[in-house]
Amino acid sequence: MKRLEISELIFKIFAYLFLTVFAIFCLYPFVYAISASISSIDALRTGKVVLWPVEVQFDAFIYVLKQKSFWTCYANTLFVTFYGTIWALVVSIAGAYALSKKRLLFRRGFNFLLSFTMWFTAGLIPTWLNYKATQSIFRGIGIMDDKWLIVIAMGMNAFNVLLLRNAFEGVPSEIEEASIVDGASEFQILTRVFVPMSKSAIATVGLFFGISRWNGYFWARKMIGNSTEWPLQVYIRDTLEQFNTTETQPFTNFSADSVIYSMIICAIIPILIIYPYIQKYFAKGVNLGGVKE
Repeated sequence: MKRLEISELIFKIFAYLFLTVFAIFCLYPFVYAISASISSIDALRTGKVVLWPVEVQFDAFIYVLKQKSFWTCYANTLFVTFYGTIWALVVSIAGAYALSKKRLLFRRGFNFLLSFTMWFTAGLIPTWLNYKATQSIFRGIGIMDDKWLIVIAMGMNAFNVLLLRNAFEGVPSEIEEASIVDGASEFQILTRVFVPMSKSAIATVGLFFGISRWNGYFWARKMIGNSTEWPLQVYIRDTLEQFNTTETQPFTNFSADSVIYSMIICAIIPILIIYPYIQKYFAKGVNLGGVKE
């Protein structure tokens, strides 16, 4: 027992040291981005900024906050993230609830096809052609705002549906049977039994969808041609490309890199605010409640 306790202590010390070092490595890019965004142009040019800011100034942040196009794209990102997450959750919850029912006809086939899309994808060009066809349909029915294409056409993820399906399968059948006896409909069983008892899984999937929409860049860049409809990530990338193609320094009081880092910091603030409130659901069990015997 004494040997076991010593070995366990050594393991815990090693684990805590490893996690501490790993956390420092993960935190460093964020700290550097803040330091680079508020450091002077000379400090960035000479490479003096390594961890902490040098010659602190907030001119880059002020410049970013005064850009109307920045706030337009910020609003576009909020739009895509809010409605995209809600739409994706509705579709995923409905699909996962149906696939969790053993009485569903061809249930195994549907589950296999859903899992198959995780192993083999259609490819980049077929996916692009699919989105272009969907865009044409939207234009035909009068939806000219391409943000809705990002919201609706990209509202499915096989992994998240399977995660919710497994969570719904963990709900005790006795509770569902009791609800049926009480006269609950399928919609009531889903919204009043399965959803409340799977809050942790739904919160996790919602966070996955939200981060995916917030950080979405590639398809938004390919499908949205109007710059006034760009999400924030596309705007940041476009600004970076403009600065890289400029031979001379576009600013005198601060560096172009400080502008990019300032945009990045502004872009991650909402995620930093929301994440702690959702993180508490990760450690909770999926099934919280009693079983009627």
